[in-house]
Amino acid sequence: MPHANTHKHIRIHKDVAAALDKGAPVVALETAVLTHGLPRHAVPTLRDISNVWNEILPAHVALAMAMEQTVRDGGATPATCAVIDGELVIGLSAQELESLAAHQSPMKLSARDLAGAMHSAATGGLTVAATLSACAAAEIRVFATGGIGGVHRGWNHSLDISADLAALARSRVITVCAGAKSILDLPATLEALDSLGVPVIGIQTKHFPCFSSPPDASLALASSVQAADEIAAIARTHWALGHHSGVLAVQACPAEHAIDRGEFEKWYAQTEIAARNDKTTGAAVTPFFLSHLAQLSGGKTLRANVALLLHNARTAAAISTKM
Repeated sequence: MPHANTHKHIRIHKDVAAALDKGAPVVALETAVLTHGLPRHAVPTLRDISNVWNEILPAHVALAMAMEQTVRDGGATPATCAVIDGELVIGLSAQELESLAAHQSPMKLSARDLAGAMHSAATGGLTVAATLSACAAAEIRVFATGGIGGVHRGWNHSLDISADLAALARSRVITVCAGAKSILDLPATLEALDSLGVPVIGIQTKHFPCFSSPPDASLALASSVQAADEIAAIARTHWALGHHSGVLAVQACPAEHAIDRGEFEKWYAQTEIAARNDKTTGAAVTPFFLSHLAQLSGGKTLRANVALLLHNARTAAAISTKM
């Protein structure tokens, strides 16, 4: 069945639709990192991380373009997803990407927000959960992101749990990431994924990665593989058994950019105090933490973030060619 528009407010880019119709590899990419994650100014010092990094462009634009090019270099078609003027766009054009990046007050959209944002003609970047909804709309099976959301620290007091986890449990998509963001309660997040029936497969690691820090030796994974094509085979078997959950493929941040966990925790403690003093809550918490951590670390967390995002895009492209 051709991948035409299935709804008047959903548009699939012609290149993405053509690839899907042919059964060619496609990798979905989120945009919350573009709208709410990275600096809106150029960071030339990130040029050494990737030969596709544009040191002249603002970092958030350079990252989005580098992610797409990394996917293309890996033999797949990138499908960067966002809501533009009330339309869920699966595969942004270069002009749409630049327009979204330049928007002064884009929304940060999770799965629950999509229909309302589309109805009100809003514009926003998509979280992991929302991008998984876009994957479902277009039948895309592979998605690359940085780190998933999960169970927040202090959850027993506020029950702050990301919608990403429920989305992973209901989406037949392979999500490639560096584990969960380090600001979360990682043991609780891994336990929640287990309870939801989401297979967590380590790529060249037997322990759950901690986003920008090395994997945690106390968080053992039930399954691990050495090569990307093994992930594709596991996912096919998982879905053939009738499961409707996704598969979470996790890999460590590249070692040369990884941050010592003890050093990160020191910065985290200071950032937590700053967020409390600033009265930052809800959807604003993660962007605040990312920005403040980048300042405290002298840019180390930003470098690690960019490195792991591109690493995940590269791996996702490799997996998609085996689907």
